[in-house]
Amino acid sequence: MDKRLLDILCCPVSKAPLALLSRQQLDALNSSIRSGTVETVAGQKVGTALAAGLLTADAKVIYRIEDDIPVMLADEAIGTTQLSGFPT
Repeated sequence: MDKRLLDILCCPVSKAPLALLSRQQLDALNSSIRSGTVETVAGQKVGTALAAGLLTADAKVIYRIEDDIPVMLADEAIGTTQLSGFPT
C-alpha cells in the first residue's frame, strides 16, 4: 500500500490512525476466520481470509484491504476483542 495513502487514512468511526497488519496479526486473524468464529461489527460472518488489513492505533478494529483498496466501511470492520490471543 502506498505510504502516502496510509498516512492520510483513519478509522471512519474513531478517527484513529491506521497501520498495516503485521504478518503475525494477519496470520492470527486468518486462523480465526478459518475456524468460523469471526464476525464483522454488523454481525455478518467473515468467511474469506484476508490478504491484507489495516488496524487502528488502539488495536481494536481491523479494516480489510481488497486488491490494494482499503474497505473503510464501519459495518464491515472486524473487532479484535473476538479474536483470542490476537497479537497487538
